[in-house]
Amino acid sequence: MSHAGTTALPLAAALALLSGAALAQDDGSAREAQLAFNNHCRTCHVTAEGDNRLGPSLHGVVGREAGSAPGFAYSSAMANADLVWDEETLDRFIENPDAVVPGNNMKPFTGVADAEERARIIAHLKVESEG
Repeated sequence: MSHAGTTALPLAAALALLSGAALAQDDGSAREAQLAFNNHCRTCHVTAEGDNRLGPSLHGVVGREAGSAPGFAYSSAMANADLVWDEETLDRFIENPDAVVPGNNMKPFTGVADAEERARIIAHLKVESEG
């Protein structure tokens, strides 16, 4: 076996291990993101398409106009909010819904102060929005 052959096998094994660690980290991040969503949002919302509960389905919410999920009866404040749910708007809304859409019907939810927790929620919504 040549010198190139003897170094290629250990290198391939190392890359496989590193790739597995990266995938595990991604899985861990995804679990943390879903847990953040479940802890703060799932009482009223789910991400299954068309599954409106106390709040509208958040399936495909990233990039969607506020107040536009089919089959949900929005408050007039949300229906007339004239905004699109991008990452920045979602972050501001999740932090303080009343500051972004005064008169929304998300009581008693008052927001999530922790920026990292909001980022995890938004990451989960992005994954769910992208399919």
